[in-house]
Amino acid sequence: MELKSTSFGKHLAQHPYNRVRMLNAGVEVSGDKHHYLIPFNQLIQIRCKRGIVWGELEFELPDEKVVRLHGTEWQETQRFYQHLLKVWQSWSVEMSDVSAGVLHGQVQKIEHIEQQDKWFKRVDLADVQKDIAGAFTAIPVPVERLNDFDNCRDDYQTCLRWLEQGKRSVERRNLAWTERVIAENRDFFDTVEASGLNDSQCRAVVNGEDAVLVLAGAGSGKTSVLVARAGWLLRRQEAHPEQILLLAFGRQAADEMNTRIKDRLHTDGIKAKTFHALALQIIQEGSKKAPKISKLETDAKARRSLLIKTWQQQCAEKKVQASGWRQWMTEELEWTVPEGDYWKNKALAERLGSRLERWLSLMRMHGGSQAEMIEAAPEEVKELFQKRIRLMAPFLKAWKTALKEEGAVDFSGLIHQAVNILEKGRFVSPWKHILVDEFQDISPQRAQLLSALRKLNKHTSLFAVGDDWQAIYRFSGAELSLTTAFAENFGEGAQCALDTTYRFNDRIGEIANKFVQQNPYQLKKPLNSLTKGNKKNVVILPEDQMEKLLDKLSGYVTAEERIMVLARYHHLRPQILEKAATRWPKLNLEFMTIHASKGQEAEYVIIVGLHEGNDGFPAPARESVLEQALLPEPENFMDAEERRLLYVAMTRAKHQVWLMQDKARPSVFIGQLEDIGVPVQRKP
Repeated sequence: MELKSTSFGKHLAQHPYNRVRMLNAGVEVSGDKHHYLIPFNQLIQIRCKRGIVWGELEFELPDEKVVRLHGTEWQETQRFYQHLLKVWQSWSVEMSDVSAGVLHGQVQKIEHIEQQDKWFKRVDLADVQKDIAGAFTAIPVPVERLNDFDNCRDDYQTCLRWLEQGKRSVERRNLAWTERVIAENRDFFDTVEASGLNDSQCRAVVNGEDAVLVLAGAGSGKTSVLVARAGWLLRRQEAHPEQILLLAFGRQAADEMNTRIKDRLHTDGIKAKTFHALALQIIQEGSKKAPKISKLETDAKARRSLLIKTWQQQCAEKKVQASGWRQWMTEELEWTVPEGDYWKNKALAERLGSRLERWLSLMRMHGGSQAEMIEAAPEEVKELFQKRIRLMAPFLKAWKTALKEEGAVDFSGLIHQAVNILEKGRFVSPWKHILVDEFQDISPQRAQLLSALRKLNKHTSLFAVGDDWQAIYRFSGAELSLTTAFAENFGEGAQCALDTTYRFNDRIGEIANKFVQQNPYQLKKPLNSLTKGNKKNVVILPEDQMEKLLDKLSGYVTAEERIMVLARYHHLRPQILEKAATRWPKLNLEFMTIHASKGQEAEYVIIVGLHEGNDGFPAPARESVLEQALLPEPENFMDAEERRLLYVAMTRAKHQVWLMQDKARPSVFIGQLEDIGVPVQRKP
């Protein structure tokens, strides 16, 4: 059957198409110079329209494309249209049955996912969406028409939702699953830790993504979540004990974790390790050698002695080196250096010794050659950095010689060796799940070790618990962006927050949270307190009121309650504490630096040293060019890490915080604390 434009209609319309012919399962539209074949499986809609004189047929195709035929006699147009419509609709009904079968197969797969008793990972969504997209290409009608068929509509909408709103569909599905499994396993969550887990802790524990970052604010129960996570993996039979690896940053933390796991999970199979212990195991198994850890890592006196001796020898033997060191100390460090053989000055040597340790440690951590370090340095400091590296080169040589003579390795070398073994595939990783404590303290070197382990087994999950608000170790190489940009570094997964602190009242929480979040680059998270406080729970006092404050505390603080006096530096320990043992014998009083207080808590906290100056708080920026080049790039916010340090100090307290200010030269933080509502008192 065929329909043609009339001669006059063809002439008047001046359209490329003037006739249409029915085919077995389609139509052919053509003109004198143009030809277009439209199979039914590309046809979305057919429309018949009447003009002033002639008829018009319109064929709608995918991608909003339309083919039109003008200038046909109206009655003939109607007859052709009715016949074509009948044939096309009959074909469509038949093809809708085929389409329904294809769609139903996809929906069955989706229903299987939704009914599975496990977390559905986001990385698996890509496979589902690929299947759905493939199914759509296998359907014999245009996808846009599927809503027109009763037997296809519902299944098509389900597939479309997973294709276009996949992330939301997965979240909705996982939320329903999470609520169900927490309810079904309430006995586990109520007993795995002494006080039971709250809702946010439970949700973190059951999250099944391959990379999970749990933001655990101060006192929010991060250790409980790590223990429960290990217990959950065992309960669900997702791993055997030996397939679970817990990592901590210090031996004491690892030992405490092992004790907790044994007490709560009743197993010896899960072992918490330090990163260095992990590296040691990888080297032992991967190279069949048992490396010895150098005494220089454990004997601070021997380490300092080696470095000072090397420095003195270097200066004594080479005038150029002595001149270079004098310039470094006077111009960059702004130290006063004696005339003559200044390297013989014992006080100066001791002062430089701690710097030499830090600089050498950063170079060892970097692990590259001098040329590689220089190449990686920022352009604006590269020339000066090169001079400094040359002065440090003899220390690196002396260190390596000492290690060789001892037949030992240092901690940085240990991790570098382990990464090398992993990258060469000489170690078989038994771990399916890696759980990391205090993740905000991770360094690029340790992150490289984790990544190398996970590359060995693509199915190894990473469960990291940390708090970017408590990241205070950049000076030792920790890189905060490894936490704040977690997904970019460790793969797409999930981020969740523990929303309740069990340590401090809501007044301490309100002030500490407001203060740390004045830095807009800190990750936002809720942190609610279980106990109520009042305005006097955080106050600013003059530093000369310290004695009166301790007098007052001695009147009501019990011997079991702890009072921590915290300062930015050791030497800021208040002199009055010298007589504390006899003046206030019943007070459980302890002084430490804020860095040392991390991970501890006390009923009462007194923060001293809130003044401006070289030993002030916030500490003035005084990194040498070596640290500028080898440490992670500093954040784009004034005093960012110092702000977190004060947050750490305040959140050690359960009941009350006193901030002791020097009224003559107050810290810039004092004004900021006043602005967010901390009252200033003249006396305690």
